Amino acid sequence: MTLAASSFLHRNPKLRLGLLLSAPLLWLGLAYLGALAALFVTAFWTTDTFTGQVVTSWSLDNFGTLFTEGVYRTITLRTLGIAVLVTVVDAVVAFPMAFAMARFCSPRAQRLLVIAVMTPLWASYLVKAYSWRVMLSGNGLWGWAFGSTPGYGVTATVLTLSYLWLPYMILPIYAGLERLPDSLLDAAGDLGARPFRTFWSVILPLTFPAIVAGSIFTFSLSLGDYITVKIVGGASQMLGNVVYDNIGAANNLPFAATVALVPVVIMLGYLAVVRRTGALENL
Repeated sequence: MTLAASSFLHRNPKLRLGLLLSAPLLWLGLAYLGALAALFVTAFWTTDTFTGQVVTSWSLDNFGTLFTEGVYRTITLRTLGIAVLVTVVDAVVAFPMAFAMARFCSPRAQRLLVIAVMTPLWASYLVKAYSWRVMLSGNGLWGWAFGSTPGYGVTATVLTLSYLWLPYMILPIYAGLERLPDSLLDAAGDLGARPFRTFWSVILPLTFPAIVAGSIFTFSLSLGDYITVKIVGGASQMLGNVVYDNIGAANNLPFAATVALVPVVIMLGYLAVVRRTGALENL
């Protein structure tokens, strides 16, 4: 690089940043946005029922099937319900854990606990999912501890997904609580606020964006999951299973693309809503 060009870049930090980010942004545009565009286009194609070949003529038949067939509405509502339940369970479990880490532990203990929270992420997804299958079996740990098991189905799916995605909820909430000034809590106590009132009026509103930030992970990951429900879901199906089955056994790629658009649209709507809470700044 010549001295003049180097001097020009030094005087223009925004241009320098743009050049540094150009390659990653180009890759993002090709690999991610390009894939979404291909998914959108494929959703309007059809499959010849006789030859199994994809017909690249535009049609709304796949959307008609998706919206008129009751089974797909049921699967969509089930998937949405599971994603919401997993998010609520993780928020309820994660908040007290994150609060204890941020407000009652020493800096050294906080570092150790953060490592402990992240440790399950280093283990294989399949190992953790099959471990829950063993625990929820008739002779598993759950039956030994509680006397009965929920069996394989929606409840088992919610429990397993809640465990899998819990670290993604704990860490954003912990980060939000760690930034909470002690002076605000002291001021609430000086004004006579009881612990519950302090939590409801001070802590929860200030950490709500962090909770929403964690929910983006738990909600989106649950919405697109198809492996866990295969392992512990019994006869239950989620949208991911419909996509997987239509890509594989049914050999109907256009309809799989149509079904895959459902969680994409749901997440776009969800992100548009949570953007107003400032949650994206906590990611």
